[in-house]
Amino acid sequence: MAEKQGTFPVRLVKTVVMVGMMGAGKTAVGRAVAAKLGVAFCDSDHEIEAAANMSIAEIFARDGEAFFRRKESQVIERLLRATPGVLSTGGGAFLSEANRDLIAREGVSVWLDADLDLLWNRVRHKATRPLLQTSDPLGTLRGLYEARTPVYAKAAVRVKAEPGLSIDAMAHKVIEALKDHGGVLEKAA
Repeated sequence: MAEKQGTFPVRLVKTVVMVGMMGAGKTAVGRAVAAKLGVAFCDSDHEIEAAANMSIAEIFARDGEAFFRRKESQVIERLLRATPGVLSTGGGAFLSEANRDLIAREGVSVWLDADLDLLWNRVRHKATRPLLQTSDPLGTLRGLYEARTPVYAKAAVRVKAEPGLSIDAMAHKVIEALKDHGGVLEKAA
């Protein structure tokens, strides 16, 4: 991840890793945070798709979730060892204790905490979510939400997502939370 000139007078010291449920805004907000800080943005799902030359849904169908999770961990490790930037991860990436430990050592995790209604409004019409390809996608999402929320709560930084808040406003909230956290941003020379 290569550094660029940002709009905030700070320099990123560690990679910021966006975690949370599908639909929380990890990619959109992560891109905006990266742009404001003038650093590179990467999406672990996109990196996996590019390497496999197939979609996440196709990988799940062909090779299964366990295979996908192994590849996801490898990609996250590679990206965390690069120049500090902003990394968006898939909704299940932070569930792995090994991934959480790696992220804690090499970067800082930021949980975009969105409530179930907001998530459902964002993902209900998307066919690109393999875990929601069930007879009851809302029930599936609810189950995932209830199971994953306690794990996401282990993130170093929590930023509450709000309905109607723009991507730019959420990015600003993330940067302010990172400033408050300490050890991630330092004043630019």
